[in-house]
Amino acid sequence: MSFFTELDVSVIAPSLPFLWTGLKFTVTLTLIAMSGGIILGTLLALARLSPFSPLAMAASWYVNLMRSIPLLMVILWFFLIIPLITGYPMGAETSAIITFTAFEAAYYSEIMRAGIQSVSRGQVFAGQAIGMTYAQTMGHIVLPQAFRNMLPVLLTQTIILFQDTSLVYAIGAKDLLKAAEIAGKNYNRPVEMYIFAAVIYFVICFSLSRLVKHLQSRIAIIR
Repeated sequence: MSFFTELDVSVIAPSLPFLWTGLKFTVTLTLIAMSGGIILGTLLALARLSPFSPLAMAASWYVNLMRSIPLLMVILWFFLIIPLITGYPMGAETSAIITFTAFEAAYYSEIMRAGIQSVSRGQVFAGQAIGMTYAQTMGHIVLPQAFRNMLPVLLTQTIILFQDTSLVYAIGAKDLLKAAEIAGKNYNRPVEMYIFAAVIYFVICFSLSRLVKHLQSRIAIIR
């Protein structure tokens, strides 16, 4: 009990502006990386399923490479090495957005590939039988169903993405964790700030996980 009695929760209220700024960037990073990752991941999934071998091999190489390297290492490599190659400095926030989008695309790609393969080939043949091109068949028949089937898994990956955004702390990006650190130093109460940040992460992730569970039950009924 002594640990809890020593906590000073009064510092939370004046720290909210710092935390709100950090949370906004965390959410923004999550949404951009999710949107860009799903779009790029879908293209990678289609490339991996392409009958054109060089394209399939290139997409497979990219996905396997990204999935084999720790995210923190990718973040540091991009932040430190890319400016040396291009000769242009890159801010931590911009670097984080590009890195997360490129990295998450590999994971979303595997999810979408599984979703595409879950759609019956008979529907593809039916689309081709009525004169639809490959692109039209994918766009109007396969991808809508694949996206619906994989929506809970896509959201689960997004929850993991939201948690992983805390790794941008390593390059100084002002996310929620960094904001908690700043507020903790300003008021000399780091424990309270880290605990409150953990509570925010938990509430958001738990709420999203409940949404995923609800969507899973709804999709099961539709099927």
